[in-house]
Amino acid sequence: MIQKVAVLGTGKIGEALLSGMIRAGWSPADLLVTARRPERAEELRTRYGVTPVSNPEAAKTADTLILTVKPQDMGTLLVELAPHVPADRLVISGAAGIPTSFFEERLAQGTPVVRVMTNTPALVDEAMSVISAGSHATAEHLAHAEEIFGAVGKTLRVPESQQDACTALSGSGPAYFFYLVEAMTDAGILLGLPRDKAHDLIVQSAIGAAVMLRDSGEHPVKLRENVTSPAGTTINAIRELENHGVRAALIAALEAARDRGRELASGNNT
Repeated sequence: MIQKVAVLGTGKIGEALLSGMIRAGWSPADLLVTARRPERAEELRTRYGVTPVSNPEAAKTADTLILTVKPQDMGTLLVELAPHVPADRLVISGAAGIPTSFFEERLAQGTPVVRVMTNTPALVDEAMSVISAGSHATAEHLAHAEEIFGAVGKTLRVPESQQDACTALSGSGPAYFFYLVEAMTDAGILLGLPRDKAHDLIVQSAIGAAVMLRDSGEHPVKLRENVTSPAGTTINAIRELENHGVRAALIAALEAARDRGRELASGNNT
């Protein structure tokens, strides 16, 4: 059966998802998009061959609605959508911190809702998308969400109670790596390297390390120990990282991200 899917509020992540679905074999004729600005909607039509519609029209027409607007805009969007969303529509939320109950309370009784936290590597088909079911979502609904988000990377099912932790780890995770690369690049410049060479050295090292973590099956401690010779350069660097509390700072940072996710869930968007 042909399923029509609408992406509402098609920003960068929404466009990445759209592009990935088309590459995975979805027909542009079955994909609808909404955008705040008419010129943005027309840009998506020209680029992908999809159909721009209004939010109410998307709610009436599509079998699956993927809501990709910012968390602070979700309440307003649901007010607009609620009169037009039948209870048999699958609603997928990509908004950080907002529980499925928020949607269930504002939509028709029994509407299936799936919560997904993806991340910006969706732009290069390397996303990590974490999927949780609302109280009315079935295994079939979860499988459909996995099919959609599997077009731009990997998916993982978790209980919704773990979503805030996953947001802190993988949703925000790319930013932590970019921050680390930025700091290491500055260090390379301090050590006398041109910025472009320092950048290339660090990025390729990061790619190689990530592939080893993914493919070797080894614990990260073991992989680190393989690089850490007695009295060598690496152990001296590790000692300085420990002396400056880098491990503790990372743990505290992820706790802060999780706590902010909980604040968003409670309605504190400031």
